[in-house]
Amino acid sequence: MEVLQLLRLLLTTAMLGLSQTVNPFVAQQTPPDPCYDESGAPRRCIPEFVNAAFGKEVQASSTCGRPPTRHCNASDPRRAHPPAYLTDLNTASNMTCWRSETLHHSPQNVTLTLSLGKKFEVVYVSLQFCSPRPESTAILKSMDYGKTWVPYQYYSSQCRKIYGKPSKATVTKQNEQEALCTDGLTDLYPLTGGLIAFSTLDGRPSAQDFDSSPVLQDWVTATDIRVVFSRPHLLRELGSSRDAGEEEGATASTPYYYAVGELQVGGRCKCNGHAARCVKDKEQKLVCDCKHNTEGPECDRCKPFHYDRPWQRATAREANECLACNCNLHARRCRFNMELFKLSGRKSGGVCLNCRHNTAGRHCHYCKEGFYRDLSKAITDRKACKACDCHPVGAAGKTCNQTTGQCPCKDGVTGLTCNRCAKGYQQSRSPVAPCIKIPAINPTSLVTSTEAPADCDSYCKPAKGNYKINMKKYCKKDYVVQVNILEMETVANWAKFTINILSVYKCRDERVKRGDNFLWIHLKDLSCKCPKIQISKKYLVMGISENSTDRPGLMADKNSLVIQWRDAWTRRLRKLQRREKKGKCVKP
Repeated sequence: MEVLQLLRLLLTTAMLGLSQTVNPFVAQQTPPDPCYDESGAPRRCIPEFVNAAFGKEVQASSTCGRPPTRHCNASDPRRAHPPAYLTDLNTASNMTCWRSETLHHSPQNVTLTLSLGKKFEVVYVSLQFCSPRPESTAILKSMDYGKTWVPYQYYSSQCRKIYGKPSKATVTKQNEQEALCTDGLTDLYPLTGGLIAFSTLDGRPSAQDFDSSPVLQDWVTATDIRVVFSRPHLLRELGSSRDAGEEEGATASTPYYYAVGELQVGGRCKCNGHAARCVKDKEQKLVCDCKHNTEGPECDRCKPFHYDRPWQRATAREANECLACNCNLHARRCRFNMELFKLSGRKSGGVCLNCRHNTAGRHCHYCKEGFYRDLSKAITDRKACKACDCHPVGAAGKTCNQTTGQCPCKDGVTGLTCNRCAKGYQQSRSPVAPCIKIPAINPTSLVTSTEAPADCDSYCKPAKGNYKINMKKYCKKDYVVQVNILEMETVANWAKFTINILSVYKCRDERVKRGDNFLWIHLKDLSCKCPKIQISKKYLVMGISENSTDRPGLMADKNSLVIQWRDAWTRRLRKLQRREKKGKCVKP
């Protein structure tokens, strides 16, 4: 009780402008922002503790003088007792009181409803009475501006009879949001000036660690407060009923009335630790002055483009500032992805949207198809990606390697943009084969130690026949990739092809990723053209992994599927990929 009275005294002093002494000779300086420390790092900040009820309108279901009676006349200031007296400035020398109509008949319920204008974190609700305290009182709160109500606290000498609650109950962590009923504040004396003071956190086990208790954070949150007086003390119950009856001209059996001089709601504007004050917006609604890249009436969401980690309430240990997405200055919008956030060790979950300047990727960090990275410029440069500019005749396509800029060249064509004939080739007049060999060199002629089988048809039979890609074949293979064949060399009895992996549809070896790699084929298989491979062509390769330290990369043999790439397969392969993730693969 003494703590609450001290808080009320401090609030009153602050409202009167007496809480600090201003020295007119000290130069005015802009105060530091409490939401950031001296080095500019974010830290938790909270609005000042105030009486949220001060000056606000209270709706009363019954008011003396409405309509006028012999005892209450709204036109006579001396006898007027409007609800505005509940939240005006009250001092010991100027105690004004709201009063209900005289309660002649049941029901005797009278309701006071206060709208706080926005969400507040309420610490206490207090009522200073000008009449005896009611026999039964309920305090309720709303978190949705009066649409629904939940009980905060009950006071009654008959808790179980009036409210269906025991008069003594223990609060545990399992019922911290449960309203209690007590008869400790329903004594009759003094006849006037009694006080009801409800603390939202008193006796709640998690109050000592409020930052870590979403249950209590929700419990103290309110947009509206309602007080319901259910039953007054009758004058015949009062030891000094004669004096009270003389004051109002009532008899000993006449029901009394409710009268309150002051309604206080002590708390802070709810800003979740991301604002040091609340201000009026253009519509004169109370909102938080949000910092830490947050926004909303309670700073309860991240500002646009600051979705690299999920919004969180600030705590004493961590400000939980909303972080901007990393889009390398190529995007203006992003979204949050929880799966990526978890995979990053809960560090980054932002995904950039609509990358500009010919970039692509989660962070707009690589070049889109048809462009490649200009390493002479920073990735944040608007011109970091250059067009492939593949030669219309010499190139086999318009898409180049996004790292090197190398275009896919036709047979016998070389150069970054496929604009000249390779060594050993000469220019022709055919747009289909712009460069033709001078001497024809067959890579399989490099076979020295292993002779080709006499009957290639019989040897290659397992790989011949139907090349239709189906789920059974897809599931049997260790890897399914789209590659571009760049060049070949021989290593012992093996052909070592340098390849660029364009797409990975399946791979059980985590080391195999997009980019440059190797494909190994035994010269015996290559000499029989199973598989058949040409330099500078794109292929779909489906094969079995071989864990060999001597031959890092992929391996293909006569049982592998090595088929010249068709763009129509992309959709089919993605479908098989999705089915595999759903566990549709049949074990070989």
